[in-house]
Amino acid sequence: MIPKTSLPRFTRSAVYLRTYSTKMGPVPLAYHLHPAPIPSAAKNDSPLIVMHGLFGSRQNNHSISKALAKDLNRPVYTLDLRNHGESPHTPYHNYEVMAEDVEHFLQENKLGPKTVLIGHSMSPPPPQLHFNSTLTPTRGAKTAMAVALRKPSIISSIIAVDNAPIEAALHSSFGGYVRAMRKIEHSNLTNTKEADAILAEVEPDVAIRQFLLRNLVRSDSGRLGFRIPVGTLARELDNMSAFAYHPDEVRFEKRALFVRGTQSPYVPDEAVPIIGRFFPLFRLKDIDAGHWVISEKPNEFKEAVIEFLNEEE
Repeated sequence: MIPKTSLPRFTRSAVYLRTYSTKMGPVPLAYHLHPAPIPSAAKNDSPLIVMHGLFGSRQNNHSISKALAKDLNRPVYTLDLRNHGESPHTPYHNYEVMAEDVEHFLQENKLGPKTVLIGHSMSPPPPQLHFNSTLTPTRGAKTAMAVALRKPSIISSIIAVDNAPIEAALHSSFGGYVRAMRKIEHSNLTNTKEADAILAEVEPDVAIRQFLLRNLVRSDSGRLGFRIPVGTLARELDNMSAFAYHPDEVRFEKRALFVRGTQSPYVPDEAVPIIGRFFPLFRLKDIDAGHWVISEKPNEFKEAVIEFLNEEE
């Protein structure tokens, strides 16, 4: 359970006015930089960009990013994608606009073509995946894949964690999460146990409930709300199943690492040939874990990333 004192406070200017944007085009992303221990090292121009998944934030990747910066001696940036964390809220939420945000971030921070993108879905996996001829992927690491396919010249490689470029319609549990989160916001709650009880009506897993409740903030009056725009994300859930690419039309002809949790259904064997069509130079790394590969097996994940990146040198 989230302690009451740990909840961040929000004000009208800090959340509703500062973060809400209706403009077209990219939005500036909030981020945290874990600098390379030795700034003068040659690897300093080979940054890593780490991205969270739906309902997550850059805080989810703090520990692994800090460890990678130290062990690789590279700067590591953890991002809050739009409508998440401290980044701006907009009415638009799909992989095209999220990829555009990341491309803008690279340009604004003068990060060169040696940049590596790491993306992971933080969502609980659906019971089964559905394939069709359109090969439409959803969620998490898909933002990294979209950047790679849109602008391959601006990065050197990608690392996709437990996701594949296949169609996987959002499980019905997501609709339940959204309804419960909206109920929490409309109930004028002041106690996190009450918020957890509402989520428990749709999600029995305590870890998933705690993950969702990390988005809670407390107003000056003590009322609980979510720092993410729940209504926008609810409306855009269908767009999270849309992906504008087909492997016969566009490919990423650079190195890619796909890390698969062997106890997770997100990257079934049937998806491997499809990965190869989009990313012909890909490598698959299996780790004995569920969907939450990074948190379940952080050392194994870190070793896989280090091995993959060291091979580029």
